[in-house]
Amino acid sequence: MAADKLVLQNMVFYGYHGVFAAEKELGQRFEVDVELYLDLHQAGLNDDLEATVNYAEVYTFIKKLVEERAFNLVEGLAEEIAATLLAAYNLQEIVVRVRKPQPPVGGLMDYFAVEIRRRAPKVNQL
Repeated sequence: MAADKLVLQNMVFYGYHGVFAAEKELGQRFEVDVELYLDLHQAGLNDDLEATVNYAEVYTFIKKLVEERAFNLVEGLAEEIAATLLAAYNLQEIVVRVRKPQPPVGGLMDYFAVEIRRRAPKVNQL
């Protein structure tokens, strides 16, 4: 795993994810964090955007996914974020956290969340 990472912390979106009809109809707030693990050495040395990940693009992708798609589970949303970003960028690993601040459970809490960690598939070298 690379020691370098880009962090997009506490992105807030409005989406329609959940298993209950009211969640799908009314929607609610979701908070997303991602940690992108990759080698940032060349980007830092050369001050070059092409040698890193454009976090504005990542933000836009996540915003579109959260706001325009519907998942029953935050686990499904997190998996889609991870899989798509791993495929789109030269990442070694990704951590995705999705928080649901107001889940319909009839009690008080800060939030419910899921955190997943996925690694890029290793390419077999001959």
